[in-house]
Amino acid sequence: MDGINWAEELGVAITVSDSSGKIVYMNGKSASTFANEGGKSLLESSLRECHKPESWQKILQILDTGRANCYTIEKNGIKKMIFQAPWYENGITAGLVELSMEIPFVMEHFIRS
Repeated sequence: MDGINWAEELGVAITVSDSSGKIVYMNGKSASTFANEGGKSLLESSLRECHKPESWQKILQILDTGRANCYTIEKNGIKKMIFQAPWYENGITAGLVELSMEIPFVMEHFIRS
């Protein structure tokens, strides 16, 4: 997949920070999601600056424990699933990835064996 920027136009907001919480990557959906806060100009800024203290503590916990955080939210009539997890480089926590995707209010659920 060399040279393919598959994430840029994906309909899922992808935001990536380094281990200190500095934003190092935003795809197009992430930039448009955070357009009112500055969009791609948020690159190189800290996640700490745009989160409440308890949210910042959760981010630190994810980075420290390696455990993902997954939840749903509703904002402006849109329901989203948020998935936050550490990413690694050579087995060492290198930062945090957040995926934010719009989901329907009612979803099918399948149990597979």
